[in-house]
Amino acid sequence: MRLPNEAATAQLGAQLAACIAPGMRIYLYGELGTGKTTLVRGLLRALGFRGRVKSPTYSLVELYVLSRLHLYHFDFYRFLNKKEWNDAGLSEYFENEGVCVVEWPDKAGDAIPPPDLELTLAHAGKGRHVRIRAVSEAGNRCVARLPDN
Repeated sequence: MRLPNEAATAQLGAQLAACIAPGMRIYLYGELGTGKTTLVRGLLRALGFRGRVKSPTYSLVELYVLSRLHLYHFDFYRFLNKKEWNDAGLSEYFENEGVCVVEWPDKAGDAIPPPDLELTLAHAGKGRHVRIRAVSEAGNRCVARLPDN
């Protein structure tokens, strides 16, 4: 799917907000500047969050408590290997009903649980291209509700 600008990337995040459910894991792949945080910002805005949304590159996780769920936004960019995932003690976040959205999940190796959805963003001229892949039944239900799928 082509995303011609930042607004389209945020809009895709808003569309995801309509189909996510408690306990889902969404993994975002893509180089720096491909719009991963912009997509999360669009998702959070659609869920009603009005505060500042920043990439948790240094804090590793930001918690957003919303009316119908808790959303944990992770960024593993600074991880050098999966041992850092284990040392950070983040596994408990993935064992509850919170929604976990992870930027740079590959930096944690195979230590993190499998996702429900994988989104891969890439530069495409002045815009972006996104590939959405459902990995679970919850992911399939979500993708089925997205426009153009």
